[in-house]
Amino acid sequence: MIPELITIERHITEQQRRYPGARGIFSALLTDIALAAKIIAHEIMHAGLNTILGASGAVNVHGEQQQKLDLFADQTLIRVCRAAGRLAAIASEENDDIIRIPNETGEGRYVLVYDPLDGSSNIDANVSTGTIFAIYRKITAGPETHEQDVLQPGRSLAAAGYIIYGPSTMFVYSTGQGVYGFTLDQSVGEFLLSHDDLRFPETPLYYSINQGYEKYWSEGVRRYVKWLQGMENGDRKPLGARYTGSLVMDFHRNLLNGGVFAYPGEQHGNHPYGKLRLVYECIPLAFIAEQAGGYASNGRARILDLKPEHLHQRTPLFIGNRALVEQAERLIAEYDDR
Repeated sequence: MIPELITIERHITEQQRRYPGARGIFSALLTDIALAAKIIAHEIMHAGLNTILGASGAVNVHGEQQQKLDLFADQTLIRVCRAAGRLAAIASEENDDIIRIPNETGEGRYVLVYDPLDGSSNIDANVSTGTIFAIYRKITAGPETHEQDVLQPGRSLAAAGYIIYGPSTMFVYSTGQGVYGFTLDQSVGEFLLSHDDLRFPETPLYYSINQGYEKYWSEGVRRYVKWLQGMENGDRKPLGARYTGSLVMDFHRNLLNGGVFAYPGEQHGNHPYGKLRLVYECIPLAFIAEQAGGYASNGRARILDLKPEHLHQRTPLFIGNRALVEQAERLIAEYDDR
């Protein structure tokens, strides 16, 4: 039997039918993001030939060197998604403040937040990168957009997803009805359904953490990694270590194969609250993780219950198979919260 080909546009439309009265604005926004992903994927594929590799010479709000592809991805998402009055505002990891979109028609019902190119420091080494995004409904009345429209807890999300740019380009998203993955068929320029109803496997294989920063970890985190390695219990099979320095890539591998990603705060280093951004990275992936049967925590509390205090807030992150993340919470409570 020939397998059915389902494009991302068709899938989004079929999801929309679950909501009587939907006008298609939300569906069109997801389709816009898919279009932006195709443009970014094409540019990354030809980056070396187009001399768009390397640092741009600019520094973002986090004090990090911006890569040329960071800026290209950021501007592409803004140009594609701000049109047609679907959005009230955009917030990007690469911009200091909210980008408010004039909204005379009152149609801008949604807010888009994103990390345009996660793992961009690996670009020159030809390692996979990705876009992480989330969509909220605007919660304040009137045409103006306020910070509280962006600083919502993750449990209020309308949708979240990510795009992997690697040997193939893959678009993964959820609207709260499961997690679905689409692979870009370059020959026809379409994202086709390749992973239906993604779930974390019951038996995890990997853990992902930067072992080089162990001297900065708390006792609870050290004990946790030893537990993952099977050293706290001689009868327990160790997980394999896999870490690329690209959050979206490590998360994606662990979603497909089972495992946990961790970026803890540093007890004696420069990042006491970790290095990952709550709004742009952790909340969107936490939404995906829970929809796939997993869990995400800062080591003490559920990520989706945290209300951001500011746009570029950082947080520790433990994300993956629920049992693995809950063990991190137990050991951190036992050794760090005495």
